[in-house]
Amino acid sequence: MIKNIIFDMGNVLLDYNPDVILDQVCDTQEEKQIIKKELFAGPEWAMGDRGDITNAERFDLVKKRVPEKLHDKLRKCVENWDVCMLPVKGAGEFMAYVKEKGYGLYVLSNAAIEFFQYFPRQIDMDFFDGIVVSAEVHMLKPEIEIYRYLLESHHLKPQECLFIDDREDNVKGAEKAGLKGFVFKEDFDKVKEELES
Repeated sequence: MIKNIIFDMGNVLLDYNPDVILDQVCDTQEEKQIIKKELFAGPEWAMGDRGDITNAERFDLVKKRVPEKLHDKLRKCVENWDVCMLPVKGAGEFMAYVKEKGYGLYVLSNAAIEFFQYFPRQIDMDFFDGIVVSAEVHMLKPEIEIYRYLLESHHLKPQECLFIDDREDNVKGAEKAGLKGFVFKEDFDKVKEELES
């Protein structure tokens, strides 16, 4: 029986979309493609999420692969990418629904330490029974250790937890740790059906 719901953050609770800041900062498609590839798809993104580098260090590393004329735009993207992080449609209503039903609510997110700046602007952190951010614990989904850390630190039984993530690899990681997994595709009614089945 499911007693706890564990949410991923990006594209489940908040909308993670790098194109928002890229559209604001870049003048051409070429500029967008360069910064998107080197910043958001480069190794430094995961390094920040693991807590191995700061945002400033991320910029210093990425700029080595970006033409100097784009450094100012790159810096703006590094420092302001979170303008996209607005609530996903239906997230607030769904959280209120499951809270009222008595489920324990948790967040397990791959995110840099800046999570604690932008997340509370959109969602009250006290709403949750626990939050684990990868940069704090130096582990990343889908590594099995981060799911075990969440379970152990909050005294949860894996078979009583539903883990919701938009990425299939992260859901598979949760299932390896014994949790029930659900791949989220922008439809909270489907999650309700899963809980009621």
